[in-house]
Amino acid sequence: MRQQLKDFIEAIGKDAVAIIPAAHEVTRSYDTEFKFHQDPDFFYLTGFPEPDAIAVITPANKRNPFTLFVRPRDPLMETWYGRREGTEGAMKNYAASKALPIEKFATELPKLLNGNEKLYYRFGVDNKLDQQILQYLSAQRFRRLKTPYPPHTIVDPTILIHEMRLHKTEAEVELMQKSADIAAEAHVLAMKSARPGMNESSIEAIIEHHFRMNGAAGVSYNSIVGGGANATILHYVENNAELKDGDLLLIDAGAHYQGYASDITRTFPVNGKFTKAQREVYDIVLETEIACVEFTRKGNTIKQRQDLSIEMLTEGLKKLGILHGDTQDLIKNKKYEKYYMHGVGHYLGLDVHDAGRYFTDAAAKNSRPFAPGMVLTVEPGLYIPPDDADAPEQYRGIGIRIEDDVLVTEDGNVNLTINCPKQAEEIEEIMAKTS
Repeated sequence: MRQQLKDFIEAIGKDAVAIIPAAHEVTRSYDTEFKFHQDPDFFYLTGFPEPDAIAVITPANKRNPFTLFVRPRDPLMETWYGRREGTEGAMKNYAASKALPIEKFATELPKLLNGNEKLYYRFGVDNKLDQQILQYLSAQRFRRLKTPYPPHTIVDPTILIHEMRLHKTEAEVELMQKSADIAAEAHVLAMKSARPGMNESSIEAIIEHHFRMNGAAGVSYNSIVGGGANATILHYVENNAELKDGDLLLIDAGAHYQGYASDITRTFPVNGKFTKAQREVYDIVLETEIACVEFTRKGNTIKQRQDLSIEMLTEGLKKLGILHGDTQDLIKNKKYEKYYMHGVGHYLGLDVHDAGRYFTDAAAKNSRPFAPGMVLTVEPGLYIPPDDADAPEQYRGIGIRIEDDVLVTEDGNVNLTINCPKQAEEIEEIMAKTS
């Protein structure tokens, strides 16, 4: 049994039952599906990779605390669509104490629920399963039972699971480090490969080919490969423009390795040499990024780190002659938002924007301190629109973001993506060697 599941069983207690569904395949068009991606909460607890499964966790049942309902083995279906674990594989390979065909879930539901005080279940995700559970509970409400009663309290398990997911185990950190290493290598390869006249799509292909050739299942999100003014579009994913001499190239790409995401952004000159204006903006973003990486340590808060990034970038915008006036007044009036409109980072793990609360209270007033085991991105940026009349002409159309993945430790932090160069001189040296 996975340690995560053991911890979850202990957390919910012996008077509870939890029902955690897997994801379903999603139709892309007509009779084809998108590549399957497992529900991260289900995967976190079970490790089971197939769709249309349901995990039922009953701590009080010492003989069968973890039951998996799965698709049964079916030679015909497996010939068409791939092998299945079946009930035997669910027990042998995924430590289920009991496994049954998914078709038996409805008839087994009363046995699983009755006699427990609480039901941990997240409504609003799986409509068919919602209806099964609601119909059963509704029917039970009007019976005068002489047998054990169904749960009278329903609890959303999301917060509990997400708090567990927020603090990474050593095994998870090892997987995240591998994901980060694969992604860092791909970014360096992109630096070595980029040339004026290439297409953004060619760089995207080089990166994603490296991911797959080195053990990653693919990307952890749609890769952003934006040359020139395309780098000023935060979520630019067309990736189909020609790379031009004298432009910068912003690449935001991460690998998906054994369920875990990496998330790296680097910005570098297509021709291998920063212009004076590009370097001026780049150095401001880099200085801010390095300071925020250092700040990502136990006890400091998420809001404090965001405020630090805003203050440093606002000062930088003043230095460039893009903003004018008192720094605190500019921050109060949010003048920086025209050029820096996003947060300085987010949680990272099974999801690229991973689970976990950013505040310590439900009212979202008290920013959460960093704690050991958290992994967060650090990604300040400046994006100067190409038609921005307020900016000096030499800066217009420059978009720069620099991003690393940082593990908070008891005595500081570890930059998981340290092997991906970000000093301007180092980037130019790498590109010069391959020109």
